[in-house]
Order: sequence, then C-alpha cells, then structure tokens
Amino acid sequence: MKLNYKRTIFIGFAFLSICSFWQMYDNIIPLILQNTFGLKETVVGFVMSIDNILAVFLLPLIGGISDRVDTRLGKRTPFIIVGTIVSVVFMLLLPFADSAEIFWLFVLALGVTLFSMAMYRTPAVALMPDLTPRPLRSKGNAIINLMGALGAIYTLILIKTIVDPGDRPNYFPLFIGIAGIMIIAVIILIFTIHEKSLAKTIAEEYPEEAKEDAKIEEEGLSPDVKKSLMFILISISLWFMAYNAVTTAFSRYATKVWGLGGGAYAGCLMVATVAAVLSYIPIGFISEKLGRKKTIMGGVVIMIICYLSASFFSNFNFVINVFFAFIGFSWAAINVNSLPMVVEMSKGSDIGKYTGLYYTFSMSAQIVTPILSGFLLQHVSYKTLFPYAVFFMLLAFISMIQVKHGDSKPTKKKSVIEHFDVDD
Repeated sequence: MKLNYKRTIFIGFAFLSICSFWQMYDNIIPLILQNTFGLKETVVGFVMSIDNILAVFLLPLIGGISDRVDTRLGKRTPFIIVGTIVSVVFMLLLPFADSAEIFWLFVLALGVTLFSMAMYRTPAVALMPDLTPRPLRSKGNAIINLMGALGAIYTLILIKTIVDPGDRPNYFPLFIGIAGIMIIAVIILIFTIHEKSLAKTIAEEYPEEAKEDAKIEEEGLSPDVKKSLMFILISISLWFMAYNAVTTAFSRYATKVWGLGGGAYAGCLMVATVAAVLSYIPIGFISEKLGRKKTIMGGVVIMIICYLSASFFSNFNFVINVFFAFIGFSWAAINVNSLPMVVEMSKGSDIGKYTGLYYTFSMSAQIVTPILSGFLLQHVSYKTLFPYAVFFMLLAFISMIQVKHGDSKPTKKKSVIEHFDVDD
C-alpha cells in the first residue's frame, strides 16, 4: 500500500489557498484596524478572535453537512468552489474599504469573508482522508501541511516585496495576489481531483475499509473507542493551549525578558517554522514505522523539555534557536498525526463531522489560552509563559496515555522479500 503523492499534492492545493489567506489575515487585518480605523488593542484582539469563535460553531456543522451531500462533483468539492469564490469577491472589498475609510463596508466584507472561509475549511481538510486509505493518512497529512506551509510562505514573500512601507500602504496588489493564488489553486483542484470517481475507485481498491465502515455504521462506536476519541480531543485542546500561548505572546516575552529589540525575536519563530516545514515528510515516514500515538507522545515530550529549558534563560542565547528547531520538529510530529487519529475512529461517511470536531477543540483552545496566559503575564510575571506551556503539555501527555485507538497499523507484507522494499 503506497501513498499517491501526486494526487495528495493536488488535494493539498485547497489547504494551500486557505493558509495563504490566513497568513495575510493575521498580518494585515490588525494593521488596517489600528492604522486606518483607529481601533484600540482590546477591540482589535476581539475582532481577530472572531474567526476562531465562528470556527467553533461552523466547522463541525459544515463538516457534518458535507458528509451528507451527494453531487456530481462529490461531497467536498462544491463547498470548496463556492467558499473560494465568495471569499475572493468579498476579500477584494477589504482594501477598497481601507483606502476609502468606509468602516461599515470593511466590517461587512470581513464578516462575509470569514464566514465563507469557514464554509470550505472543513471540506477542504476532509478531502484528504476521504481519498486516502487509513494507514497512509499520516503521510497524506504531512503533504497537506507542507502545501499549507508553501501557501503561507507565498503570502509572506508578497508582503515583504509588494507592500509599501508607511502607516497607510496600498494593500490592493497584496489582496489581488492572494485572490489570484486562491483561484488558481481551486482550478488546479477541480481539473486534477475528480472527487466522486476517485472515491469510487478507492472504495473498489480497498474493500476492507468499506467493510470496516459498514461495521461501525451498524454497531456504532464502542465505549472504548468513544473514550479514546474523548481523550484525544482533550489532548488536542491541551497542546494548543500550550503552543498558542507561546506563539501569541512570544514577541512581547522576547522583548521584555530577553531584551531583544525590533524584530529580532522573529529569528526564533523562523527557525521553528523552517524546522517544521522540513520535518513534515520525514515525520510521515516515522509515523508509519512507529505509529501515530508514539510519534505524537515523542513530540510532546520534546516540547516539554524545550519549553522547560527555555524558561531558565534570562537573556537570549543562540542555544535557544536549537530549542526552537526541536519545537518546530515536535509540533510537526503532533500536527501530522492528530487529525488522522481522530478521523481513524470515524466511518467514511462521518469524516467531515470528525474533522469539524478536531477544529472545534483546537479553535476553542486558541480562544481561551491568549486570555488565560495573558492574565498571568499581566498580573504575575512574563516568566510564567514557558512554565504555563510546560503545564499544559504535561496534561496533554497524561491525556494521550488514555488514547487506545486511532493509531496506524503497519501493512502486513505478503512475503519475506517485500520487507526489503522501501515504501514510497
């Protein structure tokens, strides 16, 4: 059983377009809200959390609806097409509203854009496990994450090269560049991934999966599987509580505790990002050999060690970059395997719903943790940041111990000679 890399890369174009947009959203929208419309930090923070709040409710709902849709284009593709078109149209109103300083138009366009992005995020992510056999989904998710990283890098390059310096830059070229890659990505997806025929082909090639789905459909999830599902969802929330707290507050921590000036703090984050990108595909192979659970728990342990070690530094030291490289690797190990473990416990017809559950728990953590960690930073000390992350990572490790299902199982070789073959 071998992963179809070409097909998985084409599937990943949907996630590439999503990550291109969110990288732009996180970097540019706060600047517009502050510099053009004069909103204060607290209000800007609330506006920037709206996407996470919408995600908690919409992603599982849309995922469940897409499970039950049956069109000529398949279950997920119609959501991806419509969501992309609506997002692009209203997204292009944002720079116009910015330049004309029309606040009501900006708010309206942003609201519709966020809603339409949520409309197709779960179907886009669910498309990979739909069209990938269960044992290969960690590898597949590694490719999807890599495509997402390329989308984010594309946006960062655009921001660096075409956005004018100054308080009121012209954002039209940037937004057109993002809209362009989103349209190109969905066109590539439509012409290369014929979802309905591919799903039928895969069902014929792997009839054992259809039998397993039918068994789950008939008997439902066993109590043990439900327990595992509950604990992995709790684990997902816990490690996002840790990781998102650090990424959200790191620039302020590096400035106040380590004394890094200007944008010097970005070096650590860049090291972690590059390490994660370089790790995605190797992590897919490691997961196939060791299993998803062991790979995740190894990643959690390494992150605990790195966060704990970083907490002892009162000044910046080059060794901290080494810790952040391992953090990037470990976060990749966790991310590549957590979604496949969740959807492994579903039946084929429920993949969208379970993908939505994954996002409900991860997004909920990202709403809560900036507030909770921010309270500690403000009222106790900035030095609580890394111990805070260690605490929640330890809880995630304890929670993962309880997960007994959703792991990948190595495919049994048909003969002794096959053990010398390298899967690709």
